[in-house]
Amino acid sequence: MAIDLVVIHSISLPPGEFGTPFVVDLFTNRLDWDAHPYFQTIRGAEVSAHFFIQRDGSLIQFVSADQRAWHAGASSWQGRSNCNDYTIGIELEGLEGGRFEQPQYDCLQSLLGALRLAYPTLTDMVGHEDVAPGRKFDPGVGFDWAFFADKN
Repeated sequence: MAIDLVVIHSISLPPGEFGTPFVVDLFTNRLDWDAHPYFQTIRGAEVSAHFFIQRDGSLIQFVSADQRAWHAGASSWQGRSNCNDYTIGIELEGLEGGRFEQPQYDCLQSLLGALRLAYPTLTDMVGHEDVAPGRKFDPGVGFDWAFFADKN
């Protein structure tokens, strides 16, 4: 299936704490579930993402963009279900509804440019909240969609 959509997410582990190794540990199946009480609430979650952009703009890739990542969960966009089948999932280190850092936007802009070259069918970018309304609320109101309005 052609890749034509990017889904933007936000994540921090524990929530609101930045710069920890725990997000990387989660996405590489090395999270110590006993390292923080919050981790018990997400224990057993089967999730992955293609990319993770840290607060300083550092980029980490977990899954090839040619492969399916499990980032969207139960989802649909414009009448199509199973968004994991045709999307690239990008996690921004942040708190749902919180603000993000300029280096993250700069990195995301560069990444989107590279992805559009590799996937000419890639035409749109939405939030997790858009493909899973009522179930997910990220990246939330703190994400600066206007930054990308004239760049899409």
